[in-house]
Amino acid sequence: MWNEINNDKDLNSFMDMHYGFHDSCVKELKYISGAYVDENLSMYPINDQRVLKIIIQRQFENSSAIELEFIGLKCLKMFPSDENYTCEILDATMILKEDCIYWCDCGGLSEADLESYTGTMICASKVRWRVADEYIGQKEIYIAK
Repeated sequence: MWNEINNDKDLNSFMDMHYGFHDSCVKELKYISGAYVDENLSMYPINDQRVLKIIIQRQFENSSAIELEFIGLKCLKMFPSDENYTCEILDATMILKEDCIYWCDCGGLSEADLESYTGTMICASKVRWRVADEYIGQKEIYIAK
């Protein structure tokens, strides 16, 4: 079941429920632009979907995995740690600002910090989430069928 984050109450409840993403990691993500080239090589060059799906796994029971779907993606800035560093998320920030929702892999950020933040950041028009405990583990989820 998908749950939408439409206001500060939804956002605060979501963040409290998931302990601000403490002891989490980004498992994988999938982006769908909406653009494509068909079999006769005609191009449909319009980004009319812009949907980012992301799986976050957590060291908690009762939701060990969460799937977030960012709809109307405006920005994705990835800053993955290299193999010499750990990549766990100790705390995250989510901010509703005007017609956007932001997710950052660092806690305690304010609206003023968003422009200069150098970590992973996602900005979209909407976000929804669901518990996806079936996605716990190493197995790839977003694979072609």
